[in-house]
Amino acid sequence: MSELIRTQRRDSLFEIILNRPEKRNALSWPMMTELSAAFAQAERETGLRAVLLRGEGSGFSAGIDVTAFMQAGEHFGEGWRENLFPLTAAYQAVTHQIERCSLPVIAVLHGYCLGLGMEIALACDFRLVAEGTKMGLPETKLGIIPDVGGTTRLTRLIGIARAKEYILTGRNFDLNKAEAWGLVNAVVAPDDLLPRAEALAAELAQAAPLAVQYAKRVIDSIADGGRGFELEAWAQNQLIRTEDFATGVQAMLLKQSPEWKGR
Repeated sequence: MSELIRTQRRDSLFEIILNRPEKRNALSWPMMTELSAAFAQAERETGLRAVLLRGEGSGFSAGIDVTAFMQAGEHFGEGWRENLFPLTAAYQAVTHQIERCSLPVIAVLHGYCLGLGMEIALACDFRLVAEGTKMGLPETKLGIIPDVGGTTRLTRLIGIARAKEYILTGRNFDLNKAEAWGLVNAVVAPDDLLPRAEALAAELAQAAPLAVQYAKRVIDSIADGGRGFELEAWAQNQLIRTEDFATGVQAMLLKQSPEWKGR
């Protein structure tokens, strides 16, 4: 495994670390494949009780690396825009893998947790966030939607009206509201973030391991959103080919305000 994703074990805790700090942990497809491999590694280890997922550097993740769209043909074929379903399915498979991990997964969020980074955090069981962190799903400002489980999982967590408010506007979350709504488990001082996560992992380790695994599986089954993931893929397959998407990407790269055409 390269240095894009680092792993380390500390007793019964397995850490997975996004390690591209010079790019604000912007997520490319190679990085996603390494993230998947890291979770597969965690499943193979014996004696683990929790996974801790965090980002190196100034933030958790700024989201998808926009240049990844330009390189998508290398991994998904030159016609990827005409049939986005394989690409979306591949990205969704990683967040599904995180959600279905047999171990409790604690996301430790600081600095920024945006777009695809937020979608990965939503697939975790717990989200602990440092004060001042920028959290949001800004995809509509690019002319697309959160299609890697973000639309479905956010709606499941905070309800339809609130999910619409934040997804349709693309605005960042008010962290106090996010905690009150159950989107995050706790908002803490930055220096307390990692100790709080380690304390939660230690508390989880005091419960019977099989009971924790089965309880997690039952709760996730109750809240299953399979149809939502299919609809995310359908919508994105249409949007990725629009003029507005091209406009949104260019505006982001140039740090300008986009002029939407509605086509």
